[in-house]
Amino acid sequence: MERHSNTPKPANLDLIFGALADPTRRAILSRLVDGPACVNDIAAPFAMSQPAVSKHLKVLERAGLIERDIDEQRRPAKLKVQDMAAAVEWLNEFRVFWAHSFDQLDDVLLAIQQTDVRDKHA
Repeated sequence: MERHSNTPKPANLDLIFGALADPTRRAILSRLVDGPACVNDIAAPFAMSQPAVSKHLKVLERAGLIERDIDEQRRPAKLKVQDMAAAVEWLNEFRVFWAHSFDQLDDVLLAIQQTDVRDKHA
């Protein structure tokens, strides 16, 4: 596939997609859309320990998808959108490929339908 963009890619693209591969981490990111949250708040809907949630947060932090502040004794996590946006841009490069593939499929299906109609009238 020919590349159509020279958009710079984040160096941690593999880490981003690795972090997004886990449904718990995706759920954590969805939770953080509402705003920063501490580990207790993030852990509440999950049937797992706080240390397990903390491990997920570390993976997300290493991937550049969240950042954690120090607020007295709490360490609230919040979304960090720059690297996620770069991953979305990278995925969007494939949109042209898929659109072209679907257009080709439409052409094939239309040709089959036209053949069927001709065969019925023959």
